[in-house]
Amino acid sequence: MSHSSPALPENQQPHSIWRGVHQTLSKDTTGGALLLGATVIALILANSPLADFYESVREFSFGPEALHLNLSVAAWAADGLLAVFFFVVGLELKEEFVAGKLRDPRTAVVPIVAAVGGVAIPALIFTLINLNAGGDALNGWAIPAATDIAFAVAVIAVVGRMLPPALRTFLLTLAVVDDLLAISIIAVFYTDDIAFLPLLAALLPLAVFAVLVQRGVRTWWVLIPLGVCVWALIHASGIHATVAGVLLGFMVPVIAKGRARVPAGTREDGTPLFEGLAAHFADKWSVFSSAVAVPVFAFFSAGVTVGGFSGLLESLGDSIALGIIGGLVLGKAIGITGGTFLITRLHGITIDKSLAWIDIVGMSFIAGIGFTVSLLVGELSYDPSGAASDHMKVGVIVGSMISATIGAVILTARNRHYRH
Repeated sequence: MSHSSPALPENQQPHSIWRGVHQTLSKDTTGGALLLGATVIALILANSPLADFYESVREFSFGPEALHLNLSVAAWAADGLLAVFFFVVGLELKEEFVAGKLRDPRTAVVPIVAAVGGVAIPALIFTLINLNAGGDALNGWAIPAATDIAFAVAVIAVVGRMLPPALRTFLLTLAVVDDLLAISIIAVFYTDDIAFLPLLAALLPLAVFAVLVQRGVRTWWVLIPLGVCVWALIHASGIHATVAGVLLGFMVPVIAKGRARVPAGTREDGTPLFEGLAAHFADKWSVFSSAVAVPVFAFFSAGVTVGGFSGLLESLGDSIALGIIGGLVLGKAIGITGGTFLITRLHGITIDKSLAWIDIVGMSFIAGIGFTVSLLVGELSYDPSGAASDHMKVGVIVGSMISATIGAVILTARNRHYRH
C-alpha cells in the first residue's frame, strides 16, 4: 500500500519556492548586502588570529600549469568568477545600445558625458596627489575611476524608494558606460605583454558561440564550454580574462526574432510574448553574479591587515590611499555633476524633467562607490604582497564608505521630499 505525502499549498510548491528565492537574490538590496557582508567578514578575518589561515586559503594555488591556469584562489576569484560579472555587464551594455537608453543619442549623451567626467576627474586627482610620490604609486591612476554597479544600485534601492525612476536609470546608464571605460582601460593600460597566438585562437570559440546564440541555442553544456575556452585563451594571451565576459555578452542577440527568442508570457489579446536571449541570459546569470561571483571576489580581495588604529592612520596618510579617497569622494562628484552641467548647456539637451540638480549631486556621490572594479584595477596596479596594495585597499574601502554615506544622506533627504 503506497502512501503519498500531503501536497504542498500552491505557494509552497518547489518551483514557487525557487522562484521566491530567485526573486530575493535578484533584488539590488540583497546583492549589496551580500557584497557588504563578504567585505566585513574579510576585514575581520584579516585582522584576527585567523589572519594566517585566511591568507593561506587566499594564496592556495591549483589548476593546470600547462594551460597557464595554476592560479591562486584569489586570482581564480578575480580572473574567473569576475568574468561572470562582466558577462552580465556585457549583456546589459548591449541591451542599452540596441534597445535601451543608449540607443537614442540625445538621451544617452547626458549620462555618457557624466560617466566620462566621472572617470577623468578622479584619475586626474589621483595623479596630482601622487605626482611626486615616486616608485610605482602612479600605476594606480585608474583605481578611483570605477563605479561599483552592485553597491551603488543597492544604496539607491535602500534609501530612495520614492526617488524618480529616472535617477536610477541615469545611475545605471552611467555605471554601465563607466564599466565599459574601465574594461577598455584594463585592456589597454594594464596588459603588459600580449601573446597574439592565443588571442587569435580565442576568436574561433567566440565565433562558434556567436553563431549558436544567434540561432537561438541555449543548451548550457554547449555554450558554457565554449565560453570557458574563450576565457582560458584570452587569459593565456595576457589580456585580463574578464574582457572575455564582455565579449561573450556582446555576442548575445537582444531583439527577439527567429529562433533567438524565449517565451515570456502572453499579451492581453492572447498572442505569445517573447524576449531576447540577452534579457534571458542576464536574468539567469545575474543571481549567480550578485550572490556568488562578486561577494566571493570581495571576500578574497578586501581582506587587508590594517594593523590596529595606528596602522589605519598610517595607511590613510599614504599618498596612494589619499589619492583614491580624493578621487572617489571628490572626483566622482565633481566629474559627474560638472559633466552633466556642461553638456546640458547645449541647446536641446537637458536632464529628465522629474529630476532636480540636488538629485544629480546625491547620485554622483553614490557613483563614488568604486569597490569591486576599483579593487580589481588596484590588484593589477601593485604587487599584492607589498604595502602599496594594502594602502590601496584601505583607500578603496574608506573612499567608497565616505561616498556612500554622503550620497545616502542627500538622497534620504530627497526621498522624504518626494514622499511628501
